[in-house]
Amino acid sequence: MMQALIFDLDGTLIDTVYAHVFAWQRAFAEVGLAIDGWRIHRRIGMSGGLAARAPPASSGREITEAEEQALLKRHGELFRQFLPERRPLPGAPSCCAPCARSKIRYGIATSGSRPEIDLSLEALGIGSETVVIERRDVKRETRTRPVPGVPGEARRAGRRVLRRSAMRSGTCWRRGAPTC
Repeated sequence: MMQALIFDLDGTLIDTVYAHVFAWQRAFAEVGLAIDGWRIHRRIGMSGGLAARAPPASSGREITEAEEQALLKRHGELFRQFLPERRPLPGAPSCCAPCARSKIRYGIATSGSRPEIDLSLEALGIGSETVVIERRDVKRETRTRPVPGVPGEARRAGRRVLRRSAMRSGTCWRRGAPTC
């Protein structure tokens, strides 16, 4: 029997994908990298570090650790500027209610980090009782999708151990079937 559910945040529960694409595109442009939006879009949902490294690498330029950190910081600033209010996707706010009624533990796993995710959690009404695993909670070498990455860490981390859990990621929303 499933004892826990782990929900992906960006693009699954909250409509943030294109703001992330635009923020990454602008951050890259500011350091002289013209990266096509489709190259960035493919990487939304991966760790921020991978999103910062992969598009420049595809254009033939490797970035340093310091450049990666600067890109991550600038992406966060631009993301908060582009999307000062967050909107849950249809059906998302009611996804967690059946879990609570059925006493199924649930958590949120995201490749994002605070403060970028705070408004998204607020828009969903996610309180401190919910386990939230963010980018900084995951060891650098495991920051890829699928497991072990964020979902794998979410199964092991937080105030509760989420064993026998299932991951609900963005694909159900993109197909227009918000079944939780």
